[in-house]
Amino acid sequence: MRQSTSRRRQEAAGELLVRSLYEHHGRAMLAYATHLTRDRSQAEDVVQEALVRAWRHADLLSGENVSVRGWLFTVIRNIVRDMARARKIRPVEVNVSPDVIPLEEDHADSVVDSMVVADGLSRLSDEHRQVLEQMYLRGSTVVQAAKALGIPPGTVKSRAYYAIRALRQMYPNLAGEGQVA
Repeated sequence: MRQSTSRRRQEAAGELLVRSLYEHHGRAMLAYATHLTRDRSQAEDVVQEALVRAWRHADLLSGENVSVRGWLFTVIRNIVRDMARARKIRPVEVNVSPDVIPLEEDHADSVVDSMVVADGLSRLSDEHRQVLEQMYLRGSTVVQAAKALGIPPGTVKSRAYYAIRALRQMYPNLAGEGQVA
């Protein structure tokens, strides 16, 4: 009888922990998982699994020196990695009919996108365009872009922010579709 009461208390405490974690970190967890998976429904599954793991490891999260959000984000990242590895182990099976002729991909959308990006970049100031070229076209980090441009990293971040904001204002219907960063 004592054991069952103790177990019920542990389960109740675990439920309170999960509710509290979701209340305080749920949005950030879902945003992070969505960013990693690029799929809202899959992200919701990842967050749920992370909360289950938090419930199982409640004793770890009750310590004073524990960054709860950091722990949750690490768990989310690990779950997403595990899911990606699992997909690689067994490739998706596709039923191909011999009657189906593969179609050639239409590249018109990518040409139009390139033209829109080139037009948008040409409308930006030189400072903003240089930052975007360093970071997005050359793949530089903020620190690398700062070094290449001879400006502080904070200036790189600020110029990138305002450049992207200007592009969103130039092309508002593209920004809603997630095509402009």
